[in-house]
Amino acid sequence: MRRIISICLLLMLSGCADLGYYWHSANGHLAVMNQRVDIDELLADDSLETDLRERLALVQEIRRFSIERLELPANDSYDSYVELDRPYVIQNLFAAAEFSTRLYEWCYPIIGCASYRGYYDEDRMLAYADDLKSRGLEVHIGQVSAYSTLGWFDDPVLSSFINWPDYRLAGLLFHELTHQQIYIDDDTTFNESLASAVQQVGTELWLKSQNRVEDLDRLSRWLAYREQAIKLIESTRERLAELYASDISATEKRERKKQIFVDARIRHGAIAKTHQVNGGFTRWFADDLNNAKIGSVAAYNSQAPAFINMIHAHQFDFKAFFNYADAVGALEKPVRDSCLATWKQTTSLTGGDCPDIELVRATAS
Repeated sequence: MRRIISICLLLMLSGCADLGYYWHSANGHLAVMNQRVDIDELLADDSLETDLRERLALVQEIRRFSIERLELPANDSYDSYVELDRPYVIQNLFAAAEFSTRLYEWCYPIIGCASYRGYYDEDRMLAYADDLKSRGLEVHIGQVSAYSTLGWFDDPVLSSFINWPDYRLAGLLFHELTHQQIYIDDDTTFNESLASAVQQVGTELWLKSQNRVEDLDRLSRWLAYREQAIKLIESTRERLAELYASDISATEKRERKKQIFVDARIRHGAIAKTHQVNGGFTRWFADDLNNAKIGSVAAYNSQAPAFINMIHAHQFDFKAFFNYADAVGALEKPVRDSCLATWKQTTSLTGGDCPDIELVRATAS
């Protein structure tokens, strides 16, 4: 609360012309936080609906596993619940020009620039989206089920994701809690790759601890599907960029652009069928596609295999793994990237640009 108020005061002192947007963001977030109800209190209420009771008890079970086995923060995050009046917590607005794969960027005081703009207020968002369209930009609005405050607040469980399949619910909590454990400024790929690695390995370990063989199979198919779907989106973006850089007329570019989107839908259908996935990006591809929508999906987890190899190298000792990952994160970015590139190829790294495993372990001890 103090940090948000400080940011708002700073904005007023800086004479920011978009103060209304920031005030709306602060109010929207605090409105969600103020609806939190302690899960233990809910479970003590005999009138609590049975399905919700089972889901909240499952969250507590996942949370215990995250602390005891994965060494994730033992704080008050996900110890409370918020029942939202919508199937998402916030909506993100993306924009891009008609013949460009580069997303429009907004720059904010303190946190820097980002390629999206988050909204709690739909009317405010739609009005701004209309303004962007009037300037010739393509717009995409994405609904967000969850986000992390990186430990600034005790993040609650939200009704927007409480009914996800068990393996995806566990994965989400492991992912977001990893952001609280380690977060490197100005390196989204490092942060998302690390969280994705802990999410994948942690979910597998949790399912194995309960001998949930069918869910392990579902997780395996989901991971394979998601990887191929994101690669499809990346290749579609590359095809569009090549088209836009060509010398053909605007009319022909529009026709070829439509065909690229048709091809993407067909290819996604084949991928989903192969992996027996009904959800995922199915509706995303079925709805209208444009540059802003294609640009909204970024392959930020490209370094996840490196972190997975690190976990194996540390023999699933997550305390030692996090100490080592923190040491890698402390490296200068070019050295850090070189180290991760090497880790992608091995599970028994020594020397090179990377910290020495045994030295990090000894220092941590």
